Amino acid sequence: MNVTLQAAKMIGAGCATIGLAGVGTGIGIVFGSLITSYARNPSLKGQLFTYTMLGFALTEAIALFALMMAFLIMFT
Repeated sequence: MNVTLQAAKMIGAGCATIGLAGVGTGIGIVFGSLITSYARNPSLKGQLFTYTMLGFALTEAIALFALMMAFLIMFT
């Protein structure tokens, strides 16, 4: 395989993983909001946790999409 093409694939895969920085920030915001909300109203613990897990799952899906794109770029 051409060395230039291989280098371009690695650069592209690295750029595709930039989205993971946003995902880390998003997960921190989700759980930070859980702690703040629970401190304000402890009686809503179950409902808050449900919404938190939904937010975590949706945020984590973005990370999986970013990694999938990076692997597709690298190995195709």
